[in-house]
Amino acid sequence: MWLRCRTALLTSSLGLGLLTLITLLTLLTLSAALAKLDTFRGCAVRDFSFVAQKPGCRGLRVSTEACWGRCRTWEKPVPEPPYIQRHHRVCTYSRARYLTARLAACPPHVSPLYPYPTALQCDCALCSTRDTECETL
Repeated sequence: MWLRCRTALLTSSLGLGLLTLITLLTLLTLSAALAKLDTFRGCAVRDFSFVAQKPGCRGLRVSTEACWGRCRTWEKPVPEPPYIQRHHRVCTYSRARYLTARLAACPPHVSPLYPYPTALQCDCALCSTRDTECETL
């Protein structure tokens, strides 16, 4: 009886130790991944979800691939107009494929088709309003 109880206690201790080790390794991996995101420079393809909407139609949640990242950018003053030299690049599509979602409950005069890009490859480049929201601060 004592041997069985001690074996069960030892087994549960090993199980608890293994669970603690797995939890610790998971936290370390997550911490390393977050640190990489903070220091990441360049562009990457990443999962992205949004709600496709048109006036009068029911919105539809769409999952796709989009560009994400940070690009090197700089400005420096120059003595002649425009008095500043800019080098602004954004993480944007270098290769994309367009897909089409079909929205529901659209009025007869509104097309239910909603085209959207899905990223195949991303790079740092000048912002193109064709497929990117180009914001200035």
